Amino acid sequence: MTKLSVNINKIATLRNARGGNVPDLLKVATDIQKFGAQGITIHPRPDERHIRYQDARDLKSIVTTEFNIEGNPQHNFIDLVLECKPEQVTLVPDAIGAITSSAGWDTQKNQSYLTEVIQEFQRKGIRTSIFVDPILEMIEGAKKTGTDRIELYTEEFAKQYDLGNKTGIEPYIQAAILANELHLGINAGHDLSLENIKFFKDNIPNLLEVSIGHALVSEALYLGLDNVVNMYLQKLK
Repeated sequence: MTKLSVNINKIATLRNARGGNVPDLLKVATDIQKFGAQGITIHPRPDERHIRYQDARDLKSIVTTEFNIEGNPQHNFIDLVLECKPEQVTLVPDAIGAITSSAGWDTQKNQSYLTEVIQEFQRKGIRTSIFVDPILEMIEGAKKTGTDRIELYTEEFAKQYDLGNKTGIEPYIQAAILANELHLGINAGHDLSLENIKFFKDNIPNLLEVSIGHALVSEALYLGLDNVVNMYLQKLK
C-alpha cells in the first residue's frame, strides 16, 4: 500500500490568521494519525508564515508515525532538521518568499551541494528525498547525490488530469521506471487530490508515499477530516 503523509501547513496558516492556538496544530496532527494516516509532513519556510520552527520541535514528540520535514536546505533549516531528527527530510528548492513549491531540483547543476547536505543528514540516520520534475536526466542526477528517495513534483500531472488529458501521466511513469531501475524510492506530491490520486497511484510502479496537504484540508472542509483521510487510504490500497 502507498503510504499517506498529511501536510499540515494549511492548519498552521489558519491558526496564524487569528494569532492564537485555534486550530490546535498538535491536536490535529494527533487526530490525523488516529484516523489512519501513516505520516505527518511540514514545510517550514524562513518567514514562518505557516509552520513555525518551534512547531517542528513540538511535533517531534507528537508524531508517532513518520515525521517528514520539507524545505530548502539553508543553514537554519539544516540545523532544525538535525535537531528534530525526523524519519525523513525532503529537499525542496524553494525561493525565499515563494507562495508554494514551483519546480524540482536541477540535480546536475546542484549535485555537489545536494550530495554534501544529504551526507550530513544520512550520517544522523535521517532518510533523504529530493523534490524533482519527471525528467530522466534529473532522476539520474538524483541518484548520483546518494539520496534515498525522490519526490515527483506532480503539479503538471494534476493540471493535465483536470483537462481530461490522462496521457499527462506518461512522463511520471517513465521517471518511476528509471527510479526503480536505479533503486531509488519514489514519493510524490503537489496538487494530488481525491479526484486524481487513484489514477496516479495505479500507474506509478512502486509508489511508496504521497504527501498531500492543500487538497486534503480543502476537501475536509466539506467531507470531514476523518472521512477524507480514510477515503485517501481506500484509494491508495
